[in-house]
Amino acid sequence: MAIKTISLLGSTGSIGQSALDVIASHPDSFQLVAMAAGGRADTLIEQAIRFRPQVVAIYQEHLREYVASRLAPFGIQVLAGEAGVVQVASWESCQMVLSAIVGAAGLRPTLAAIRANKDVALANKECLVSAGELFMAEVARHQSCLVPVDSEHNAIFQVWQGYAGGERLILTASGGPFRGWSSEQLAAVTPKQALCHPNWSMGNKITIDSATLMNKGLEVIEAHWLFGVPWQNIDVVVHPESIIHSMVAHPDGSVLAQMGVPDMRTPIAVALAWPLRVATNVPTLDLTRLGKLTFLPVPDQKDFPCLHLAYQALAAGGGTTAVLNAANEVAVAAFLQERISFTAIAQVIQTTLEKVVPAKPVDIESIFEIDHQARHCAMSQVALHNP
Repeated sequence: MAIKTISLLGSTGSIGQSALDVIASHPDSFQLVAMAAGGRADTLIEQAIRFRPQVVAIYQEHLREYVASRLAPFGIQVLAGEAGVVQVASWESCQMVLSAIVGAAGLRPTLAAIRANKDVALANKECLVSAGELFMAEVARHQSCLVPVDSEHNAIFQVWQGYAGGERLILTASGGPFRGWSSEQLAAVTPKQALCHPNWSMGNKITIDSATLMNKGLEVIEAHWLFGVPWQNIDVVVHPESIIHSMVAHPDGSVLAQMGVPDMRTPIAVALAWPLRVATNVPTLDLTRLGKLTFLPVPDQKDFPCLHLAYQALAAGGGTTAVLNAANEVAVAAFLQERISFTAIAQVIQTTLEKVVPAKPVDIESIFEIDHQARHCAMSQVALHNP
Protein backbone atom coordinates (compact mmCIF):
# COMPACT_ATOMS: atom_id res chain seq x y z
CA MET A 1 0.00 0.00 0.00
CA ALA A 2 1.46 3.37 -1.06
CA ILE A 3 1.51 6.08 1.58
CA LYS A 4 -1.77 8.02 1.60
CA THR A 5 -1.53 11.65 2.71
CA ILE A 6 -4.22 12.77 5.13
CA SER A 7 -5.74 16.08 6.21
CA LEU A 8 -7.59 15.76 9.51
CA LEU A 9 -10.37 18.22 10.38
CA GLY A 10 -11.35 18.08 14.05
CA SER A 11 -8.14 16.53 15.35
CA THR A 12 -8.78 17.19 19.05
CA GLY A 13 -12.22 15.56 19.20
CA SER A 14 -12.91 11.91 19.94
CA ILE A 15 -12.99 10.89 16.26
CA GLY A 16 -9.86 12.93 15.55
CA GLN A 17 -7.93 11.32 18.39
CA SER A 18 -8.99 7.84 17.31
CA ALA A 19 -7.91 8.69 13.76
CA LEU A 20 -4.48 9.74 15.00
CA ASP A 21 -4.16 6.39 16.76
CA VAL A 22 -4.84 4.60 13.46
CA ILE A 23 -2.43 6.86 11.56
CA ALA A 24 0.32 6.39 14.16
CA SER A 25 -0.06 2.62 13.93
CA HIS A 26 0.65 2.66 10.18
CA PRO A 27 3.50 5.07 9.37
CA ASP A 28 4.13 3.16 6.12
CA SER A 29 0.52 3.60 5.01
CA PHE A 30 -0.54 7.07 6.19
CA GLN A 31 1.12 10.47 6.51
CA LEU A 32 -0.63 13.36 8.24
CA VAL A 33 0.13 16.51 6.23
CA ALA A 34 -2.52 18.92 7.57
CA MET A 35 -4.80 19.21 10.58
CA ALA A 36 -7.38 21.58 12.07
CA ALA A 37 -9.08 22.01 15.43
CA GLY A 38 -11.62 24.27 17.07
CA GLY A 39 -10.19 25.77 20.21
CA ARG A 40 -8.23 23.20 22.24
CA ALA A 41 -4.93 24.87 21.43
CA ASP A 42 -2.64 22.92 23.77
CA THR A 43 -3.95 19.58 22.51
CA LEU A 44 -3.52 20.71 18.91
CA ILE A 45 0.04 21.82 19.65
CA GLU A 46 0.91 18.46 21.25
CA GLN A 47 -0.54 16.61 18.25
CA ALA A 48 1.31 18.81 15.76
CA ILE A 49 4.65 18.31 17.53
CA ARG A 50 4.12 14.55 17.49
CA PHE A 51 2.91 14.18 13.88
CA ARG A 52 4.74 17.13 12.25
CA PRO A 53 2.16 18.11 9.60
CA GLN A 54 2.99 20.80 7.06
CA VAL A 55 0.17 23.04 8.30
CA VAL A 56 -2.34 23.37 11.14
CA ALA A 57 -5.38 25.59 11.54
CA ILE A 58 -7.11 26.74 14.72
CA TYR A 59 -10.70 27.88 14.25
CA GLN A 60 -10.63 30.42 17.08
CA GLU A 61 -8.59 33.21 15.53
CA HIS A 62 -7.43 34.77 18.82
CA LEU A 63 -5.43 31.58 19.52
CA ARG A 64 -3.41 31.73 16.32
CA GLU A 65 -0.49 33.72 17.76
CA TYR A 66 -0.16 31.39 20.74
CA VAL A 67 -0.20 28.26 18.54
CA ALA A 68 2.21 29.82 16.03
CA SER A 69 4.70 30.74 18.77
CA ARG A 70 4.72 27.20 20.13
CA LEU A 71 5.08 25.58 16.70
CA ALA A 72 7.62 28.04 15.24
CA PRO A 73 10.65 25.86 16.14
CA PHE A 74 9.17 23.00 14.10
CA GLY A 75 8.53 24.92 10.88
CA ILE A 76 4.81 24.17 10.87
CA GLN A 77 2.63 26.76 9.15
CA VAL A 78 -0.27 28.01 11.30
CA LEU A 79 -3.58 29.30 9.92
CA ALA A 80 -6.72 30.47 11.72
CA GLY A 81 -10.45 31.02 11.39
CA GLU A 82 -12.85 29.39 8.97
CA ALA A 83 -10.67 30.44 6.04
CA GLY A 84 -7.71 28.63 7.60
CA VAL A 85 -9.72 25.45 8.14
CA VAL A 86 -10.91 25.62 4.52
CA GLN A 87 -7.27 25.87 3.39
CA VAL A 88 -6.36 22.81 5.44
CA ALA A 89 -9.32 20.93 3.91
CA SER A 90 -8.08 21.65 0.39
CA TRP A 91 -4.34 21.39 1.14
CA GLU A 92 -2.55 20.57 -2.08
CA SER A 93 -0.44 17.66 -0.87
CA CYS A 94 -3.27 15.76 0.84
CA GLN A 95 -5.14 12.95 -0.91
CA MET A 96 -7.89 12.25 1.63
CA VAL A 97 -9.64 14.54 4.10
CA LEU A 98 -11.13 13.09 7.26
CA SER A 99 -13.93 15.51 8.16
CA ALA A 100 -14.64 15.16 11.88
CA ILE A 101 -15.66 18.72 12.77
CA VAL A 102 -18.88 18.60 14.81
CA GLY A 103 -21.82 20.71 13.69
CA ALA A 104 -22.62 22.98 10.76
CA ALA A 105 -19.11 24.44 11.02
CA GLY A 106 -17.89 21.41 9.09
CA LEU A 107 -19.96 22.12 5.98
CA ARG A 108 -17.82 24.71 4.18
CA PRO A 109 -14.47 22.96 4.81
CA THR A 110 -15.82 19.59 3.66
CA LEU A 111 -17.25 21.13 0.51
CA ALA A 112 -13.88 22.77 -0.11
CA ALA A 113 -12.24 19.35 0.06
CA ILE A 114 -14.67 17.90 -2.48
CA ARG A 115 -14.24 20.86 -4.82
CA ALA A 116 -10.47 20.39 -4.57
CA ASN A 117 -10.99 16.80 -5.80
CA LYS A 118 -10.00 15.20 -2.51
CA ASP A 119 -11.38 11.88 -1.32
CA VAL A 120 -13.41 12.38 1.85
CA ALA A 121 -13.83 10.19 4.94
CA LEU A 122 -17.00 11.75 6.34
CA ALA A 123 -17.62 11.84 10.09
CA ASN A 124 -19.55 15.12 10.05
CA LYS A 125 -23.30 14.46 10.12
CA GLU A 126 -24.38 17.99 9.33
CA CYS A 127 -23.06 17.96 5.74
CA LEU A 128 -25.76 15.46 4.84
CA VAL A 129 -28.39 16.40 7.41
CA SER A 130 -28.39 20.11 6.56
CA ALA A 131 -27.47 20.00 2.89
CA GLY A 132 -27.79 16.41 1.69
CA GLU A 133 -29.10 17.05 -1.83
CA LEU A 134 -26.66 19.87 -2.57
CA PHE A 135 -23.76 18.05 -0.93
CA MET A 136 -24.25 14.81 -2.87
CA ALA A 137 -24.59 16.80 -6.08
CA GLU A 138 -21.12 18.25 -5.44
CA VAL A 139 -19.75 14.77 -4.72
CA ALA A 140 -21.12 13.55 -8.07
CA ARG A 141 -19.92 16.63 -9.94
CA HIS A 142 -16.35 16.25 -8.71
CA GLN A 143 -16.41 12.43 -8.72
CA SER A 144 -15.12 12.38 -5.18
CA CYS A 145 -14.75 9.10 -3.31
CA LEU A 146 -16.94 9.53 -0.21
CA VAL A 147 -16.53 6.95 2.56
CA PRO A 148 -18.74 7.30 5.66
CA VAL A 149 -17.07 7.02 9.06
CA ASP A 150 -20.12 6.79 11.34
CA SER A 151 -20.19 3.18 12.50
CA GLU A 152 -23.71 2.58 11.15
CA HIS A 153 -23.10 3.99 7.69
CA ASN A 154 -19.63 2.49 7.50
CA ALA A 155 -21.21 -0.88 8.27
CA ILE A 156 -23.70 -0.45 5.42
CA PHE A 157 -20.90 0.74 3.15
CA GLN A 158 -18.96 -2.45 3.85
CA VAL A 159 -21.83 -4.79 2.93
CA TRP A 160 -23.51 -2.60 0.30
CA GLN A 161 -23.83 -4.30 -3.09
CA GLY A 162 -25.54 -1.59 -5.09
CA TYR A 163 -29.09 -0.33 -5.00
CA ALA A 164 -31.61 -2.43 -6.92
CA GLY A 165 -34.65 -0.62 -5.57
CA GLY A 166 -35.91 -3.06 -2.96
CA GLU A 167 -33.32 -2.96 -0.20
CA ARG A 168 -34.14 -1.92 3.33
CA LEU A 169 -31.54 -0.40 5.59
CA ILE A 170 -31.65 -1.40 9.25
CA LEU A 171 -29.77 0.97 11.54
CA THR A 172 -28.99 -0.33 15.01
CA ALA A 173 -29.23 1.82 18.13
CA SER A 174 -27.89 1.02 21.57
CA GLY A 175 -30.98 2.65 23.06
CA GLY A 176 -28.82 5.01 25.10
CA PRO A 177 -28.68 5.17 28.89
CA PHE A 178 -32.42 5.82 29.43
CA ARG A 179 -34.14 2.98 27.60
CA GLY A 180 -37.26 2.05 29.60
CA TRP A 181 -37.35 5.25 31.65
CA SER A 182 -40.69 6.96 32.29
CA SER A 183 -41.53 10.53 31.23
CA GLU A 184 -41.21 11.65 34.85
CA GLN A 185 -37.73 10.14 35.14
CA LEU A 186 -36.62 11.65 31.84
CA ALA A 187 -37.74 15.13 32.90
CA ALA A 188 -35.26 14.98 35.81
CA VAL A 189 -32.25 13.74 33.80
CA THR A 190 -29.05 15.72 34.38
CA PRO A 191 -26.28 16.38 31.83
CA LYS A 192 -23.95 14.16 33.88
CA GLN A 193 -26.36 11.24 33.59
CA ALA A 194 -26.94 11.82 29.87
CA LEU A 195 -23.20 11.86 29.16
CA CYS A 196 -22.76 8.30 30.46
CA HIS A 197 -23.21 6.26 27.29
CA PRO A 198 -23.32 2.50 27.97
CA ASN A 199 -21.16 1.41 24.99
CA TRP A 200 -19.45 4.23 23.08
CA SER A 201 -16.96 6.93 23.97
CA MET A 202 -18.01 10.05 22.06
CA GLY A 203 -18.03 13.83 22.29
CA ASN A 204 -20.61 15.59 24.46
CA LYS A 205 -22.97 16.69 21.69
CA ILE A 206 -23.15 13.28 20.02
CA THR A 207 -23.56 11.55 23.38
CA ILE A 208 -26.59 13.71 24.23
CA ASP A 209 -28.00 13.06 20.75
CA SER A 210 -27.65 9.34 21.45
CA ALA A 211 -29.54 9.71 24.73
CA THR A 212 -32.46 11.50 23.03
CA LEU A 213 -32.31 9.16 19.97
CA MET A 214 -31.81 12.23 17.76
CA ASN A 215 -28.48 10.74 16.77
CA LYS A 216 -30.34 7.86 15.17
CA GLY A 217 -32.72 10.28 13.46
CA LEU A 218 -29.79 12.20 11.98
CA GLU A 219 -28.33 8.88 10.82
CA VAL A 220 -31.58 8.02 9.01
CA ILE A 221 -31.27 11.30 7.10
CA GLU A 222 -27.61 10.61 6.32
CA ALA A 223 -28.37 7.07 5.12
CA HIS A 224 -31.06 8.36 2.77
CA TRP A 225 -28.56 10.64 1.01
CA LEU A 226 -25.56 8.33 1.13
CA PHE A 227 -27.27 5.28 -0.32
CA GLY A 228 -30.23 6.73 -2.22
CA VAL A 229 -32.76 4.68 -0.25
CA PRO A 230 -36.22 6.20 0.40
CA TRP A 231 -36.81 7.11 4.03
CA GLN A 232 -39.72 4.67 4.15
CA ASN A 233 -37.16 1.87 3.62
CA ILE A 234 -34.90 2.85 6.50
CA ASP A 235 -35.67 1.20 9.82
CA VAL A 236 -34.18 1.52 13.29
CA VAL A 237 -33.95 -1.27 15.87
CA VAL A 238 -32.53 -1.18 19.37
CA HIS A 239 -29.54 -3.48 19.76
CA PRO A 240 -28.15 -2.94 23.29
CA GLU A 241 -24.92 -4.89 22.75
CA SER A 242 -23.78 -2.60 19.86
CA ILE A 243 -22.10 -5.54 18.12
CA ILE A 244 -24.02 -5.45 14.83
CA HIS A 245 -23.53 -1.93 13.57
CA SER A 246 -26.17 -1.97 10.82
CA MET A 247 -27.70 -4.23 8.20
CA VAL A 248 -28.92 -4.31 4.62
CA ALA A 249 -32.03 -6.41 3.91
CA HIS A 250 -32.25 -7.51 0.27
CA PRO A 251 -35.44 -8.42 -1.62
CA ASP A 252 -34.36 -12.07 -1.84
CA GLY A 253 -34.60 -12.43 1.95
CA SER A 254 -30.89 -12.05 2.68
CA VAL A 255 -29.86 -9.71 5.50
CA LEU A 256 -26.18 -8.68 5.43
CA ALA A 257 -24.66 -7.32 8.64
CA GLN A 258 -21.29 -5.96 9.75
CA MET A 259 -20.18 -6.93 13.25
CA GLY A 260 -17.41 -5.79 15.57
CA VAL A 261 -16.70 -4.52 19.05
CA PRO A 262 -17.85 -0.90 19.54
CA ASP A 263 -14.66 1.01 18.78
CA MET A 264 -14.50 3.88 16.28
CA ARG A 265 -10.98 2.94 15.20
CA THR A 266 -12.46 0.18 13.04
CA PRO A 267 -14.65 2.36 10.77
CA ILE A 268 -11.94 5.04 10.70
CA ALA A 269 -9.40 2.46 9.50
CA VAL A 270 -11.85 1.19 6.87
CA ALA A 271 -12.39 4.74 5.57
CA LEU A 272 -8.73 5.79 5.55
CA ALA A 273 -7.44 2.61 3.89
CA TRP A 274 -10.32 2.00 1.48
CA PRO A 275 -10.35 -0.07 -0.74
CA LEU A 276 -7.68 -1.94 1.25
CA ARG A 277 -7.70 -3.06 4.90
CA VAL A 278 -5.22 -2.31 7.67
CA ALA A 279 -4.88 -3.74 11.15
CA THR A 280 -6.00 -1.78 14.21
CA ASN A 281 -5.52 -2.12 17.96
CA VAL A 282 -9.19 -3.08 18.24
CA PRO A 283 -9.67 -6.58 19.71
CA THR A 284 -11.19 -9.20 17.40
CA LEU A 285 -14.79 -10.06 18.18
CA ASP A 286 -15.00 -13.32 20.16
CA LEU A 287 -18.29 -14.88 19.07
CA THR A 288 -18.12 -17.60 21.74
CA ARG A 289 -18.25 -14.99 24.51
CA LEU A 290 -21.15 -12.96 23.15
CA GLY A 291 -23.85 -15.12 24.67
CA LYS A 292 -26.68 -13.43 22.78
CA LEU A 293 -27.58 -10.61 20.44
CA THR A 294 -30.72 -8.68 21.39
CA PHE A 295 -33.02 -6.69 19.11
CA LEU A 296 -35.91 -4.57 20.35
CA PRO A 297 -38.29 -2.00 18.88
CA VAL A 298 -37.39 1.66 19.35
CA PRO A 299 -38.87 3.33 22.46
CA ASP A 300 -42.26 5.00 22.36
CA GLN A 301 -42.18 8.33 20.51
CA LYS A 302 -44.10 9.91 23.39
CA ASP A 303 -41.04 9.57 25.61
CA PHE A 304 -38.37 9.76 22.85
CA PRO A 305 -39.87 12.00 20.13
CA CYS A 306 -36.61 13.10 18.48
CA LEU A 307 -36.34 10.10 16.16
CA HIS A 308 -39.90 10.72 14.95
CA LEU A 309 -39.13 14.43 14.41
CA ALA A 310 -36.18 13.48 12.20
CA TYR A 311 -38.34 11.21 10.04
CA GLN A 312 -40.90 14.02 9.76
CA ALA A 313 -38.27 16.53 8.68
CA LEU A 314 -36.86 14.16 6.06
CA ALA A 315 -40.33 13.46 4.69
CA ALA A 316 -41.05 17.22 4.49
CA GLY A 317 -37.96 17.76 2.34
CA GLY A 318 -36.52 21.08 1.26
CA GLY A 319 -34.60 22.82 3.99
CA THR A 320 -36.55 21.24 6.86
CA THR A 321 -33.71 18.96 7.91
CA ALA A 322 -31.45 22.03 8.17
CA VAL A 323 -34.00 23.52 10.58
CA LEU A 324 -34.04 20.27 12.55
CA ASN A 325 -30.25 20.20 12.80
CA ALA A 326 -29.89 23.84 13.87
CA ALA A 327 -32.64 23.59 16.48
CA ASN A 328 -31.12 20.41 17.88
CA GLU A 329 -27.66 21.98 18.20
CA VAL A 330 -29.12 24.94 20.09
CA ALA A 331 -31.26 22.76 22.34
CA VAL A 332 -28.46 20.32 23.19
CA ALA A 333 -26.09 23.19 24.03
CA ALA A 334 -28.76 24.71 26.29
CA PHE A 335 -29.29 21.37 28.07
CA LEU A 336 -25.55 20.94 28.65
CA GLN A 337 -25.53 24.44 30.15
CA GLU A 338 -28.48 23.37 32.38
CA ARG A 339 -30.72 26.05 30.86
CA ILE A 340 -33.42 23.59 29.77
CA SER A 341 -34.48 20.11 30.87
CA PHE A 342 -33.73 16.91 28.98
CA THR A 343 -37.31 16.58 27.74
CA ALA A 344 -37.33 20.23 26.62
CA ILE A 345 -34.76 19.38 23.93
CA ALA A 346 -37.46 17.77 21.80
CA GLN A 347 -39.95 20.52 22.65
CA VAL A 348 -37.59 23.23 21.39
CA ILE A 349 -36.95 21.28 18.19
CA GLN A 350 -40.63 20.60 17.51
CA THR A 351 -41.68 24.22 18.05
CA THR A 352 -38.85 25.46 15.83
CA LEU A 353 -39.93 23.07 13.07
CA GLU A 354 -43.47 24.43 13.34
CA LYS A 355 -42.39 28.08 13.24
CA VAL A 356 -39.62 27.97 10.61
CA VAL A 357 -40.91 26.70 7.25
CA PRO A 358 -38.07 27.26 4.78
CA ALA A 359 -38.07 27.50 1.02
CA LYS A 360 -36.12 24.82 -0.81
CA PRO A 361 -32.42 25.79 -0.64
CA VAL A 362 -30.79 26.51 -3.97
CA ASP A 363 -27.17 26.78 -2.81
CA ILE A 364 -25.01 26.43 0.27
CA GLU A 365 -25.48 30.05 1.29
CA SER A 366 -29.24 29.52 1.45
CA ILE A 367 -28.59 26.57 3.77
CA PHE A 368 -26.71 28.89 6.13
CA GLU A 369 -29.57 31.40 5.98
CA ILE A 370 -32.03 28.67 7.00
CA ASP A 371 -29.62 27.59 9.73
CA HIS A 372 -29.46 31.18 11.03
CA GLN A 373 -33.24 31.57 11.10
CA ALA A 374 -33.71 28.25 12.88
CA ARG A 375 -31.06 29.00 15.50
CA HIS A 376 -32.64 32.38 16.24
CA CYS A 377 -36.06 30.75 16.67
CA ALA A 378 -34.66 27.90 18.79
CA MET A 379 -32.83 30.32 21.08
CA SER A 380 -36.07 32.22 21.66
CA GLN A 381 -37.73 28.91 22.58
CA VAL A 382 -34.91 28.06 24.99
CA ALA A 383 -35.52 31.37 26.75
CA LEU A 384 -39.11 30.30 27.41
CA HIS A 385 -38.09 27.09 29.19
CA ASN A 386 -36.80 26.62 32.70
CA PRO A 387 -35.25 23.33 33.83
